Amino acid sequence: MPTSQFDLTGRVAIVTGASRGLGQQFARALARAGADLVITSRTPESLAGTRQEIEALGRRALPLALDVRSQASIEAMATAAEQAFEHLDILVNNAGCNIRKPAFEVTWEDWNTILETNLRGTFFVAQAVAKRMARRRYGRIINIGSVTSVFGYAGLAPYGASRGGTKQLTMSLADDWGPLGITVNCLAPGWFKTAQTAALYENAEWVAYIEDRIPLKRAGQLPDLDGAIVFLASEASGYITGQTLLVDGGISTGATRATTK
Repeated sequence: MPTSQFDLTGRVAIVTGASRGLGQQFARALARAGADLVITSRTPESLAGTRQEIEALGRRALPLALDVRSQASIEAMATAAEQAFEHLDILVNNAGCNIRKPAFEVTWEDWNTILETNLRGTFFVAQAVAKRMARRRYGRIINIGSVTSVFGYAGLAPYGASRGGTKQLTMSLADDWGPLGITVNCLAPGWFKTAQTAALYENAEWVAYIEDRIPLKRAGQLPDLDGAIVFLASEASGYITGQTLLVDGGISTGATRATTK
């Protein structure tokens, strides 16, 4: 397969939640592949580091404020992005949140915060950007899910519901927007150490438990996601839509290890 299929030169990508963690890594990977970037956060000043990295790669970077729980904020971001670059080609719908609690302790407000951010926000950002992509009959939308899109874990009921919903939403939007030249896929990372999961990785027993169930025997490192995000953003994935790509070291196989004595 010619490497030119993965070249994003001339493309404009939006990455939401790009100030740290997975979003920052996605922005780096797309910039290295040649894309110019719109990077968003609720606090634009937190994007300074990401912007510097992108510009050091010779790409343009536009930081914009975005609160995915506000429809007005979503529309303002999409309008500003289009005005700055004239066309929008790629959306990485990454902004999200989590509140870890046993199911009995989840409050009404906890549920709303997670679902409004991870699911409602994902839909309305995709809607706003896809309307603009449709004018040129081209787009790559990548919704960021999780291994919890297909697996259940205790203490993650609202989060799992939001990520399972992201998987189903992806399939519906792929059917809706395919005739407009827009592909919609879901990238679902497994266990990666980020600011959101850092507390878990302080527990050596938990780390050993998780890594024992990952066939590749290690948690994910951020660069492990680079190939997948560039693939889904590029011409190489032009005939792929409505799919969920798990980048999880194989934990979604459901493998368990027998105790040996």
